[in-house]
Amino acid sequence: MSIRIAPSILSANFAALGEDIRKVEQAGAQLLHVDVMDGHFVPNITIGPPVVKSIKNATKLPLDVHLMISDPDKYIPAFVDAGATTLTVHAEATVHLDRTLNFIRSQNVLVGVSINPATPLSVVEYALGLADVLLIMTVNPGFGGQRFIPYTVEKIRRARQLIDERNYGCTIEVDGGIDARTVPDVVKAGAQVLVAGSAIFHSPDPARKVKELLEIAASVSYDRRRE
Repeated sequence: MSIRIAPSILSANFAALGEDIRKVEQAGAQLLHVDVMDGHFVPNITIGPPVVKSIKNATKLPLDVHLMISDPDKYIPAFVDAGATTLTVHAEATVHLDRTLNFIRSQNVLVGVSINPATPLSVVEYALGLADVLLIMTVNPGFGGQRFIPYTVEKIRRARQLIDERNYGCTIEVDGGIDARTVPDVVKAGAQVLVAGSAIFHSPDPARKVKELLEIAASVSYDRRRE
């Protein structure tokens, strides 16, 4: 199972964002994770469509845009126009998840759905056939640099089993506390895209850290024996 690293620009140096992006791109990052927060759904405010558009102009990498906002339907077209490759919404922030995921699909971008650590997998079970990505939060969303929540590993494992049993074409992405220590556990559980922010951009050499995480991920594999 191929593993991809998605550096989260939430932890990058915004005064030198273009330079930070170039470093991780050249190091082998396969996509960029862009956290959009509104100060309502999560207790933080980050960026909007204009910044996403600027990032799009600074990289050839796909933009994995994570909408941690209330009423995401209202803003989906703006982020599509700004250059999002994937748009991920939270199941907890939507009233009609089926409608929202189909709306994203109608915009001709990849569809993602996310759940917080304490949200059961059953909340999105019947919508996974509509999604390209299931983003499992491994910390409570809102801030970078948090510690990985151990019980989310079992949720990743159950999600992998469900997706495989139903033959869904849905990639499992994980976000929160991903570093050299936690990569083996999430990969063994079935994660395929690893979002890492502080581990990469707060290190002395972000490019080297991307390569290190890719090497660690490549050294382990999904453990089907736990099924």
